[in-house]
Amino acid sequence: MTNSVDRYENMFSQLNHKNEGAFVPFVMVGDPDIQSSVEIIKALVAGGADALELGFPYSDPIADGPTIQQASIRALSNKLKTDDSFEIIRQVREIHADIPIGLLLYSNLVLKRGIEKFYQDAVVAGVDSILIADVPLREADRFIAVSEQTGIKQILIAPPNASDETLAEIGNKSQGYTYLLGRAGVTGAETAVSIPASELIDKLTQYKVAPPILGFGISTPEQVAEAIKSGAAGAISGSATVNIIADNLDQPDVMLEKLTSFVQQMKAATHK
Repeated sequence: MTNSVDRYENMFSQLNHKNEGAFVPFVMVGDPDIQSSVEIIKALVAGGADALELGFPYSDPIADGPTIQQASIRALSNKLKTDDSFEIIRQVREIHADIPIGLLLYSNLVLKRGIEKFYQDAVVAGVDSILIADVPLREADRFIAVSEQTGIKQILIAPPNASDETLAEIGNKSQGYTYLLGRAGVTGAETAVSIPASELIDKLTQYKVAPPILGFGISTPEQVAEAIKSGAAGAISGSATVNIIADNLDQPDVMLEKLTSFVQQMKAATHK
């Protein structure tokens, strides 16, 4: 069971042709509830998202700041299960055949279901990639093995202080894209990203890693433009996107409009 379509490769090739970087919004699946979640993801695509990064709610999200923790709590308060999360993705995939869909989650959710079963279910739902936030490179091999069997791309994290040895290994093992950390610490728009020097991106290129997309702390079009200028292939924005949901829970129509317009502004900043 493999994904015959390489949606990431198609996306990067189309963006290169247009001389643009990728803008990838992150939201928590099931936040604030199942039906709204599908509408929210559709609004992100309507705004021009090049790919989607979706979280699965988890009770102990150690790498996440308060904004994304709250999103998990809202989703879990509706008794959201992993099956529901896959069902939401399946509904989105039915409408949007071509957009790359990545998961960003914690290893417990994968291990609880069994690695093979989780990855097979992800394929069936239409997922393209999986990034497991709390699995360091040295422990990634068993996940990579299953990703290769199923055709899911295992996304690896390149920390800002990575050694040459680490970068070489990421280059060797990365697929889809490389998640480039804008800074150390937890996620959140509260602390601004410090765009890594273009020398780190030059190094990543030297080690032939999958295209680096910058995440952690990206919340303004200026930061997106700067990330692209420093050589990143794109930018991911999580907390800033999730904040729009949190701030407009009682007015869903306004929320969807604001999400679409936020993505439009962030996407416009990817033009080189």
